[in-house]
Amino acid sequence: MAKRAPKRRFVHPKRTFFGRMRAYFFAGILITAPIGISLWIAWGIINFFDNNVVSLLPHKYNPESYLPIQIPGLGLVLTILTLTVIGWLAAGLMGRWVVRMTENLMARMPVISNIYGAIKQIMETVLSQKSNSFRYVVLFEYPRKGIWTMGFVTGTTKGEVQNVINEEMINVFVPTTPNPTSGFLLFVPKRDLHYLSMSPEEGFKMLVSTGIVTPADQRSPEKIEQPTIIVGNNKI
Repeated sequence: MAKRAPKRRFVHPKRTFFGRMRAYFFAGILITAPIGISLWIAWGIINFFDNNVVSLLPHKYNPESYLPIQIPGLGLVLTILTLTVIGWLAAGLMGRWVVRMTENLMARMPVISNIYGAIKQIMETVLSQKSNSFRYVVLFEYPRKGIWTMGFVTGTTKGEVQNVINEEMINVFVPTTPNPTSGFLLFVPKRDLHYLSMSPEEGFKMLVSTGIVTPADQRSPEKIEQPTIIVGNNKI
């Protein structure tokens, strides 16, 4: 029998000492940066509440007046408890009366009434349990045909905007990258929207990272092999 030729083993190219050190350095950044930035943001939020809320307490009611150390997070805990108590009081008959009186007073104040009304409507929309705001990630062609943009559904179009258009429209917010706090409000025909299976959190990660962080397609292999969007003769 003829002898088989021995298999050639793949030999990885040897890295130089500085090459290995550079790889370890970037690996260290990749591991510690998300943890460090998350802790830094959380600590900043805690310090913000501690500096602005604890100072409002009278000296005799402030537990830090009797302790040799500062209690981190005390301001945040007090804020949560205060908001919870306010919500509990507002649910009662007397609380609803006070809320109505306050709203009537705010509605009669020039300039302030417009700001208050806009903020109140936004908060009710975002915090409402029945709201579909930012629950869906959609894909649609923008700013021209052939270019695709990812956005977030904020609700169905209503009022005069919908009444002047003879087609069902959807409110879509398109954040800017990498700063998602600004963006564009677009009224897009419902038939032009393609709903994605990714969660809003995954969509925001992709936007903030400018596309570097791309969530994996969690759909079944059958759906992955059969694209739902067809452009010309090419499937995407």
